[in-house]
Amino acid sequence: MAREWDATTYDRLPLPHERWGRRTLARLELTGDEVILDAGAGTGRDTVALLEAVPDGRVIALDASEKMLAALLARLADRPDLRDRLTVLRADLTVPLPLPEKVDAIFSVAAFHWIPDHDALFANLAAVLRPGGQLAFDCGGHGNIAIVERVLADLVPGRAAGWPFATAEETAARLAAAGFVDVVTSLDPDPTRIDDHETLCRFLETVILGVLGDDLDRLAADERAKFVRTVAERLPEPVVDYVRLTGTAQRG
Repeated sequence: MAREWDATTYDRLPLPHERWGRRTLARLELTGDEVILDAGAGTGRDTVALLEAVPDGRVIALDASEKMLAALLARLADRPDLRDRLTVLRADLTVPLPLPEKVDAIFSVAAFHWIPDHDALFANLAAVLRPGGQLAFDCGGHGNIAIVERVLADLVPGRAAGWPFATAEETAARLAAAGFVDVVTSLDPDPTRIDDHETLCRFLETVILGVLGDDLDRLAADERAKFVRTVAERLPEPVVDYVRLTGTAQRG
């Protein structure tokens, strides 16, 4: 399973993920009765939007983080109209998915870049998507958080190279190899400005935790906070330099 997240702090942050979710949902052509897999559902912000988009359908919310899924269920605690059409599944996208059925569409926002093996990822998704089913996704792409990575390299001499964010061309080829057709992928810069310093620090520590990874895990709590503040102060401006890899495809 992937590392656990601070789901409470994550859910309180002003996340750009919300606009990424709206854009990704708009790429799906829905009639309202589909079964949709939310791959990397997190705390469920997009899951709610998906359930509302398919009033006669269902959503399977999948995530590897127990804390994220607990936050998702808490979000829907007073929405039995939506909860009754939701299946929550803790599972890892790096292995064959234990879904109860094949789905009509797969939706994913800010999740695929955490998966190191995209060939296996797309094969696992294709296996649970019915022929003709839709895939729409957003994740970090080539050049994502490059400025943050340069700051980290300066702070931690000898640090290993950053996360291997994929290009649009690499992703299109991998999707085709997994059996997807009508593939469209693109890379789009989407910088996120966070002027409040404390919010920026919480954002860096919580949202980019998997990229900071061992740099944080080896530190005591007070050293950890100091390290994150130093990263924030060394950014040329209070901006996280996101580059989004987006795509749509159909199962052949």
